[in-house]
Amino acid sequence: MSVLVNKDSKIIVQGFTGSEGTFHASQMIEYGSNVVGGVTPGKGGQTHLEKPVFNTVQEAVDKTGADVSIIFVPPAFAADAIMEAADAGIKVIVTITEGIPVKDMMAAKPYARKKGATLVGPNCPGVITPGEAKVGIMPGFVFKKGNVGIVSKSGTLTYEAADQVVKAGLGITTAIGIGGDPIIGTSTKEAVQMLMEDPETEAIVMIGEIGGNYEAEAARWVKENGNKKPVVGFIAGQTAPPGRRMGHAGAIIGGAEDTAEAKMKIMAENGIHVVNSPADIGETIKKALA
Repeated sequence: MSVLVNKDSKIIVQGFTGSEGTFHASQMIEYGSNVVGGVTPGKGGQTHLEKPVFNTVQEAVDKTGADVSIIFVPPAFAADAIMEAADAGIKVIVTITEGIPVKDMMAAKPYARKKGATLVGPNCPGVITPGEAKVGIMPGFVFKKGNVGIVSKSGTLTYEAADQVVKAGLGITTAIGIGGDPIIGTSTKEAVQMLMEDPETEAIVMIGEIGGNYEAEAARWVKENGNKKPVVGFIAGQTAPPGRRMGHAGAIIGGAEDTAEAKMKIMAENGIHVVNSPADIGETIKKALA
């Protein structure tokens, strides 16, 4: 049992023949992910990385039975790519593209949901179930199989958390990079919920950042549902000044609950093991599982 992706996932790459799509698709194939083809309009019928290229997602789904898509399409066209994947019946849509216009995402997010698809991202590193499938841009070698789930708004901190967990002698069930844009498909709470319901996941690392209320919402949900599994939490941006956007488009302190301090307080009040530094993640999760 894994969350979102596994060895049986049939993955297609939208924006397959572009430089980003080519580079990361080849890494995914090398990792052992079951990439069954890709989509680049106008290049259907060709072969790329020894996989078939299709003009449309529907054609790719009809020919390969694909159920997962990863999107490397320029920002102006990415929302259309999301909706096309949802239309074709893709169940998990991982959107790597950064900087998709907010108004486009306001249309694409509910559209994907209405079609029954789980949208991860945009502006995210993707999803990995170690040893089974890497659908994203993360360095696969950092992740080893185990019993800890990771949910993170930050790409690099996802890898840091994974490294910490592995160095503590543990491993990872699934890591979900939810993305740092203002509008993302899967919230922290929804990702935590998936891992809480996964029988193989025994503990969860939750990495957030300043801005928005995702972490507070997730922390309250964890407590309301009886703190069934230990959760270790870290918030990036502890020294960030209010009103200044920090790296991610969604990382801006707008209200009282948006600061790192406020989020850490809410998390602690709801039974989450809060760490002040990512360097403490490994040891804290080990103690929480002891």
